[in-house]
Amino acid sequence: MHSGYLLANLLHFGRLLRKLGMHISTRQIYELAQALTTIDIYYREDFYNAACGFLVHGPDELDLFRRAFDLFWSGKFEALMELGLAYQQRVTKQPELPVSKQPLLEKDLLNPAALPGKQAQLERIEDNYLAPTYSPIERLYRKDFAEFNNEEMERAKKFIQEVTWKLEMRRSRRQVRAIKREKSLDLQRAIRDSMKHGGEIIYLPWKRRKQKPRPLVVICDISGSMERYARLFLHFMYSLAQGLRRTEVFVFGTRLTRLTPALRHSDVDTALTKMSSMVMDWSGGTRIGESLKTFNFRWLRRVHGRGAMVIIISDGWDRGDIHLLETEIRRLQRSVYRLIWLNPLLGEQNYQPLVRGIQTALPYVDAFLPLYNLESLEQLNTHLANI
Repeated sequence: MHSGYLLANLLHFGRLLRKLGMHISTRQIYELAQALTTIDIYYREDFYNAACGFLVHGPDELDLFRRAFDLFWSGKFEALMELGLAYQQRVTKQPELPVSKQPLLEKDLLNPAALPGKQAQLERIEDNYLAPTYSPIERLYRKDFAEFNNEEMERAKKFIQEVTWKLEMRRSRRQVRAIKREKSLDLQRAIRDSMKHGGEIIYLPWKRRKQKPRPLVVICDISGSMERYARLFLHFMYSLAQGLRRTEVFVFGTRLTRLTPALRHSDVDTALTKMSSMVMDWSGGTRIGESLKTFNFRWLRRVHGRGAMVIIISDGWDRGDIHLLETEIRRLQRSVYRLIWLNPLLGEQNYQPLVRGIQTALPYVDAFLPLYNLESLEQLNTHLANI
């Protein structure tokens, strides 16, 4: 994103709102620009809510602001002319203002004579700002990862790295002090505090069970059939490990490899280089059953046990023992809190789960979800936070 274009366009947007009759100060625009550094403005809704909070003063301005926002940040300047005309009609019955103070229509914004020196800025808005921010990310939002070119792949990687992951909370056995009345009375603290008041209990303290995110385990298929997606999925797993403290990552083709140590590097390039060097079966065959058996017997109890959520990422193509796959995925499903299977082929319009690996696994999977574009990635984030 070009931050210079963003600031320039925020200023221009503020001028537009002032010309349409809203009371917008430069200070408000400055505070909005500062606030935008703390949120992910790739999401139009977040950008809109932030701008609305800083620039709208009352419910009577909401409709005007919403329409002006949608048209301005989508580059629909012809429609903005109609918006200006519509709102000009609202003030025609009022005493005429000096020309310098009349609401300026968007046809004037497109007229170099009306705004000397501003035409170049408007052209920069259309040609430069809209292209590197909303338009491309919206086009990429529903595009299959497998169809990305190199430039789109880099944008997707950046998008994935900036995602804030949220995982469902679970109650631990540890008790902590409660601010308000809870179900459990903290008798030990009540007796201890009473000693300060001559043995009298002055107030009743309460306690609650501490909440913490569930552990997460990701097991990703890197066999030949997943080659189109595997490299980008490494960035996805790195993002999870960096954003969620208790995350374990494994990959498999013909054998299982634990990548968690490599993900501890704060530099993404260093982490990915180390991950690549640790894996010896890139783009080879697929033995899901044998890989799950290795995980169940060697790693399951060591990586968080029954409280964990486990994600398997695979298209289900399997060259191994299908009976072994059924045995091990049944064992895994019984041993964890929730088992989620992510399949990139679910993005295909006529996809049906016909391969034997998927048919064998589906009866033991708690959720069967797609993971093939940025939209499905966002939906997964919502699912993990609300299980």
